[in-house]
Amino acid sequence: MTAPVEPGARLEAWAPAGMGEVRPGDDLGALIGTLLEDVIADGDVVVVTSKIVSKAEGRVVAADDREQAITEQTVRVVATREHPGGVLRIVENPQGLVMAAAGVDASNTAPGTVLLLPVDPDESARRLRAALTGRLRVRVAVVITDTAGRAWRDGVVDLAIGAAGLRVAEDLRGTPDSHGQMLSATVVAVADEIAAATDLVRGKAAGRPVAVVRGLARHVTDDDGPGARALQRHGESDLFRQGADEAWRAGYDAGVAAAGEREPGS
Repeated sequence: MTAPVEPGARLEAWAPAGMGEVRPGDDLGALIGTLLEDVIADGDVVVVTSKIVSKAEGRVVAADDREQAITEQTVRVVATREHPGGVLRIVENPQGLVMAAAGVDASNTAPGTVLLLPVDPDESARRLRAALTGRLRVRVAVVITDTAGRAWRDGVVDLAIGAAGLRVAEDLRGTPDSHGQMLSATVVAVADEIAAATDLVRGKAAGRPVAVVRGLARHVTDDDGPGARALQRHGESDLFRQGADEAWRAGYDAGVAAAGEREPGS
């Protein structure tokens, strides 16, 4: 006999086929609404890859040189590393995201073009949520994802770059653990965990850019919420504002400059 599953302890994720190619100017809310109209339910989270959002919003640009597009999307350089294929650039882009190549994507787009990220991914998520809610008459959240590396780990994962109708983080500080000890630092990035989970069913080249997650209704909100931007670290809270080599060089240069300012024999 199967043991009963408590509410909130089960998660389902699936990516339906049949989306088709998205082109600039397409009504993405209508396309996704048609795709999901027979499977969506109250409390579901609709997860959409940024590629199709960018395509629908006309963020496809001609670029024979992807490097120039990366330069134009760079607000701040975090780190650069040479590799056999060229130079990897980790930069902050206009959306406030720190990513390799500023999030400029040359995959799944026509030769001679690149995809830029949506101008405002949170606003894109809000528009999609409004369209789906109005069309399907359900209470849902929307997450827009993109792929990124991580400072401490090899490999890439999908993370949330836009969100609406979702509690993007669950703050567990001040709550007891299983032994009664109070948690002091744990804030769970709910939106990022949803994004990563759905990448396992969407795939990178399977033609399934939309996924549905069921079982997280407790995180779906009545209002749009703060969006995925609330998960970004800035200023002193960003412990990786520079790459290790760049931080070492900056410290070394500062030390040399300080030594040069001292009087001889001081």
